[in-house]
Amino acid sequence: MTLTEQIITIASVVIATMLTRFLPFLIIGSDRETPKYIKYIGKIFPCAIFALLIVYCLRNVEIFSGSHGLPEFFGVISTALIHLLKRKMLLSMAVGTSIYMFLIQFIFV
Repeated sequence: MTLTEQIITIASVVIATMLTRFLPFLIIGSDRETPKYIKYIGKIFPCAIFALLIVYCLRNVEIFSGSHGLPEFFGVISTALIHLLKRKMLLSMAVGTSIYMFLIQFIFV
């Protein structure tokens, strides 16, 4: 990329980020109460994203061949258990990913 293209790319990313951050406050206003549908979306969206990620990550798992999906199963179960126990999303994702990576690198080679 040329210097001009890099500047245009960075400027586009900055403008898009600023727009997505400030636009809700410009539309709704900061002094008004947040609409109920926005609160609902904020409440349900994280769960929907996680459901989508689970489906995406497990879409190619074949339980009748290879490791029979065991590394994926243990990764998902450990993520869910850690999250239920500690209620820390980053910790649960890190532990689940670490367990999965350990299993596919050393156990199910």
